[in-house]
Amino acid sequence: MFERILSLLAPGQSKAEPLPEPDARMALGALLVRVAMADEIYLFEEIEQIDRILATAYDLPALEAARLRATSEKLNAATAGYSTEDLAGLIRESVDYEHRRETVAALWRVVQADGFTHDSEAQLVSLVQQQLGVSQEDSNAAKEAVA
Repeated sequence: MFERILSLLAPGQSKAEPLPEPDARMALGALLVRVAMADEIYLFEEIEQIDRILATAYDLPALEAARLRATSEKLNAATAGYSTEDLAGLIRESVDYEHRRETVAALWRVVQADGFTHDSEAQLVSLVQQQLGVSQEDSNAAKEAVA
């Protein structure tokens, strides 16, 4: 009995729940989180924006959207095996052009959620936009619509 209690208290020995295999929905969440963290500052405004985007995109209640974001944060932290290109590829292969364009627009909303566009965030959106096969013109239009 004492061994079980000690195992629960021992740091680093808890068994984390494995992450689900990413799909387009999880990939979108992870990319939104990745863009928000690209400037190494993850602000509440960005988190709120991500939750709103996920809730709207997938018709989720607020709590479910927050759970999806939290799982996406874990997926983003477990970068081994899930490059930006891999995540964008999951979306590209799963949704039509209009939804890929909406993905780029969502990324721009997260970038501008804190009122600033950092070069690292803009470069990451550009990479994702290219990987999704979204035209530069559509990306620019989405960025202007958010501004």
